[in-house]
Amino acid sequence: MKLSKLIIGMTLATGTLGFVALASAQTTMKISISTAQNSHQGAAIDTFAKEVEKRTGGRYKVQTFYSGALGGERESIEAVQLGTQELAFSSTGPVPNFVPETKILDVPFLFRDKAHARAVLDGPIGQDLLTKFDAKGFKALAWGENGFRHMTNSKRDVKAPEDLKGLKMRTMENPVHIAAYKGLGIVTTPMAFPEVFTALQQGTVDGQENPLSVIMASKFDQVQKHLSLTGHVYSPCILVMSKPAFDKLSAADKTAFLEAAKEAVKANRSRVDQDDANGVTELRSKGMTVIDNVDKTKFVAALAPVNADFEKQFGKANIDAIRAIK
Repeated sequence: MKLSKLIIGMTLATGTLGFVALASAQTTMKISISTAQNSHQGAAIDTFAKEVEKRTGGRYKVQTFYSGALGGERESIEAVQLGTQELAFSSTGPVPNFVPETKILDVPFLFRDKAHARAVLDGPIGQDLLTKFDAKGFKALAWGENGFRHMTNSKRDVKAPEDLKGLKMRTMENPVHIAAYKGLGIVTTPMAFPEVFTALQQGTVDGQENPLSVIMASKFDQVQKHLSLTGHVYSPCILVMSKPAFDKLSAADKTAFLEAAKEAVKANRSRVDQDDANGVTELRSKGMTVIDNVDKTKFVAALAPVNADFEKQFGKANIDAIRAIK
């Protein structure tokens, strides 16, 4: 009788220990960005990590990596596609190389303002584009934001398109951007983001173009004198996950990840708004010359031949549908 009680007791104890081990089991996933932690992208992935852990009761932990610690954006997207990294938050720089349908978002002067861009991305057009990632090995969780891109350089003030001629500018590894900037007379130099500061510092390139949030977080004021608020391209971000990793989640955990992504986007966009509000004053205080009265109509006119090509490539009706969103 005593032996039976002992066996039962041991069985119950073992079962309890097993349950505790199961309950405390934690899966760690990696997510990376190319910018610093103190940035709009850092705000996104820090919020995402916190929300995933909270919403899954600690069963999933997201380990965050900053400043290109796991490679540039292309490498991170490739790693997610291959399944060697679970998550990435990236600008759309390299994304069209993986999901060509997203190219249309990079057409210059496509969006009137951030409210317009957000309405497109959060509406049927943007949500339909998210589904295009599935066939390429990704689960696109949400659209985030980089912001409107502006030009900096170390040579001269840029007030009109002709001021850009001959400037050697770093561009994203994005075919739409490269075609557009060549149309403005820029000598384009595609380059992964982690290499940009050093290239500017050493004079390998004269300038670059990025939203204020990126310019500030990357301290480009240390190596660039001139900033022009061209707002020539709206730059989305995308939060992607390895599709096999997402598919393995329970239904409840899938919802948790998707809801965490929504909170990440809120934090990300809020930080972009904050940086846009304060950026010019801050960068001027650090010695940058800021041209804030750029005549954008001249840039649009200069890009007319390139835009005609984009209309053929993407369909004028598709571009007009985006422009028509209120």
